[in-house]
Amino acid sequence: MDGYETWMAAVEQTYVVKFPTQHLATFGTTTVEYFIVTEPAYKMLDSQQHNTEGVVRKGKVLAEKPALITPTYAMNLDGFSSDAYEYMEHMSRVYGPNSPGIMYQYKNEAGAMDIVGGIPNEIAQRISDDLKDKNNNLSVVIVGVDELWDVALLKFIYEYTASSVSYNSQELKSAGLLTPQPSAGGIPAAAVNQIEVMFKSVKMGGSADILKSELDKWGVYRFYEDRFLELFR
Repeated sequence: MDGYETWMAAVEQTYVVKFPTQHLATFGTTTVEYFIVTEPAYKMLDSQQHNTEGVVRKGKVLAEKPALITPTYAMNLDGFSSDAYEYMEHMSRVYGPNSPGIMYQYKNEAGAMDIVGGIPNEIAQRISDDLKDKNNNLSVVIVGVDELWDVALLKFIYEYTASSVSYNSQELKSAGLLTPQPSAGGIPAAAVNQIEVMFKSVKMGGSADILKSELDKWGVYRFYEDRFLELFR
């Protein structure tokens, strides 16, 4: 199998035994403890092995506070493919350059790896039951493929994000943070609040270059030009 077929096969064999019962936090960071259970790769290579055991990988996924962006802002971020930028241009045309969206950023902190007796799905169920008894609401137990265990983790991250978007969006909307601000070119209130904090930071010795870069990313420098230049007078 080629690379695509290999990881697609891994995705198809991946399933979640225990999903977090809490959404991603809207106004703070979220830490999810993960347990990924797989059949050892050496057992798959040697069909004569009859020992029943599984590999348990532990770690934490840290989700930063969801960031509010617009198509204009996304077009000024580095590191995306040309297809991604074309998509943002399309979104800008269809919904407007200041239509709000949410960007999620994650960090994986891998932990210990243990060999445990039992078949993977039974091991995963034992871990899941133990976590439920401890009321651990921010944990996930996954059964995946040994050599591509991180694919299992990415699949979970995608599903967890998708399950939280509506909740996070509603909280941001309820707080008035998605409301367009005409005086600042129509960007969301959350962006205006962030810019105001940066102006105060510059007055206290912070970087004017960072502020200028942020204004350019939002495409609103012309609305703040007089205030920005006043910082140097």
